[in-house]
Amino acid sequence: MTSPIALVLFDMEGVLSHYDRGARTGRLSALTGVAPETVRHAIWGSGLEARADAGEISADEYLDALGDLLGRRVSRDEWLDSRRASITPNAPAVALAERLAARHRIAVLTNNCRLVTDHVGYLYPPVARVFGEHVYPSAAFGAAKPAARAYLGCVAQLGAAPDATLFIDDTEANVTGAVDAGLHGYRFVDADALEQELVRWELL
Repeated sequence: MTSPIALVLFDMEGVLSHYDRGARTGRLSALTGVAPETVRHAIWGSGLEARADAGEISADEYLDALGDLLGRRVSRDEWLDSRRASITPNAPAVALAERLAARHRIAVLTNNCRLVTDHVGYLYPPVARVFGEHVYPSAAFGAAKPAARAYLGCVAQLGAAPDATLFIDDTEANVTGAVDAGLHGYRFVDADALEQELVRWELL
């Protein structure tokens, strides 16, 4: 029997990689000389990161606003350096995606601004190698997961049908959002369990 799934859409952080906010905060603090608690507030407490992820501001506007909050200009290279410090690839999950890519279409939808996906080769080399140009930030669709607009914008960009798309995320709310938008959803726990789910869908 042929699987009804034509596209497998992965979340990135929490699935294809492990994300350490503390490491990101510490690195940006070290680079800027600004206290870690001030860095944390500037990125998350102020709502700036959420606005960037939702595409409400451009990458340059985001960096400018971050600099204003920190009282010091933050260069793109500094931001990328600190962002890279937060990332550890989840090798088993990436390997599973690579196996899947040999037979089916795959892509990434991540709650992030364009700075992340524009520099995915630097930040996430294994993801860039496996997914190529098909790594999409929520900012590109004007909404962050779990808003339906994020999922539907991404699948439309890929020319896929929502009901022929399996979305994989480690956050229950994001999986529920995908299902509410008409996609199939699966909550990621680890690569072994995901492999069993992909077999169940006859994708592996």
